[in-house]
Amino acid sequence: MKKFLSLALAMTMCLSLAACSNNPDSSKSSASSGSSSGSDSRMFAVEAGSAGEAVAIEKGFEINSVNSQASALMEVQAGTSDAAIIDSLMAGAMVGEGTSYPDLKISDEKLTDGELYGVGCRKGSDLASFINSVMGEAYASGKMEELAKEYGVQNALITQEPSEYEAAAENSDVEYIRSKGTLVVAITEFAPMDYKNDKGEWVGFDADMAKLVAEKLGVEIQFMVIDWDRKLEELDSKNVDVLWNGMTMTDAILENTECSNAYCNNTQVIVTK
Repeated sequence: MKKFLSLALAMTMCLSLAACSNNPDSSKSSASSGSSSGSDSRMFAVEAGSAGEAVAIEKGFEINSVNSQASALMEVQAGTSDAAIIDSLMAGAMVGEGTSYPDLKISDEKLTDGELYGVGCRKGSDLASFINSVMGEAYASGKMEELAKEYGVQNALITQEPSEYEAAAENSDVEYIRSKGTLVVAITEFAPMDYKNDKGEWVGFDADMAKLVAEKLGVEIQFMVIDWDRKLEELDSKNVDVLWNGMTMTDAILENTECSNAYCNNTQVIVTK
């Protein structure tokens, strides 16, 4: 699966680099005004607007901002940047033996303590409780760990305790979804969590867990690619029912959504040659 995942992303990454080379949003700059992080003079490729870019800015690194984490890896491979800062989950799927980048390596340098991933539902929604019950059951049966190993995220998986579904007394999102017969899942293409296989089907750790929830609800599943910056508007307007795409449980997300229990602990890592 790891090798297939790398091959599945290869064409996307090539297109990303081509776009990046002509993209006015791609820029090399100092990450801070006048400050630098010790004697580290490396150029770090980072995705613009990402957690990796935020870490680089905080540490005063010199950065090359590109349009995706895939492009950041290609910058390192091409030698146009010394290192990349990307999600550990993507690094695990894309870097090392059996991947598209067998000659790149993940550094032992620790940049962050971790970012908890959760599933976002509408504020007050009982769907979050339902998802927690499914994840607890899937973890106890070994299904969740099996999927995590299939997509290479087992080291980030968080133990899920048994959880009983608590239905809302009124305005139940679970019943609303069952009545319309479809669970609409908001995503972006973010391997190994959500991406298309060679048949054009959405797969990945998050995608497969969402399919399991839809199965337990007794409804069909629909994946909808959205502008992630507008995710809260899409959710509140009921264009989508859930945000499930390796979503970091930030203060803003916790304040504006009903979040599931955290299920993965992601970190920012440095990738070098």
